[in-house]
Amino acid sequence: MTTNVDLEKLQKDAVDIFNQGFACSESVIYAIKKNFELDMSDDAIAMSSGFPWGLGGGGCICGALAGATMCIGYFFGRKTPGDSKVNRCFKLSNEIHDFFKEYCGATCCRVLTKGKEKNSPERKAQCTDFVAATVKKTAEIILRELAADEAEK
Repeated sequence: MTTNVDLEKLQKDAVDIFNQGFACSESVIYAIKKNFELDMSDDAIAMSSGFPWGLGGGGCICGALAGATMCIGYFFGRKTPGDSKVNRCFKLSNEIHDFFKEYCGATCCRVLTKGKEKNSPERKAQCTDFVAATVKKTAEIILRELAADEAEK
C-alpha cells in the first residue's frame, strides 16, 4: 500500500474507467484500489456491482456513495464482532455521506437523476462529476486518517 496518492490521477482513473463501462460504485473502488496500490482482490469491485442506479436500478443510494463507504470500511472497518473501531468507521462514513449530500444535493439516485434518461449524455456528465468528486473526497479522508494514525505512533 502507498499513501503517495496523486488526487488528480485518482480522479482521472475513476472517470476513465467509468467512461469505459464500469458504473459509479465500481469506478470509485477501482481508483482507490489502484492509486493506493492495495493488495485487494478484484472481488471487492465485483461485490459493488449491484449498487449502481440505486441498488440495481431501484433508485436508492447512489453507487458512488456506496462504493466510497465500502472503501472507508476497507481501511477502518471492523473484522470481529464487538470491535469498537467500528465507531470510527461510522464517523467517517457519515462524513462522506454529508459531503456527498452537500456536493450533489441528495444521496438517492432517483432524486439525483430525475428527468434524465438512463444513458443520456446529460446524466453521464452529472454522474461523472459525482464519481470524480466522491473518489477524491474519499481519498482525502483516508489519507488524513492514515496520517493521524501514523502521527500517533
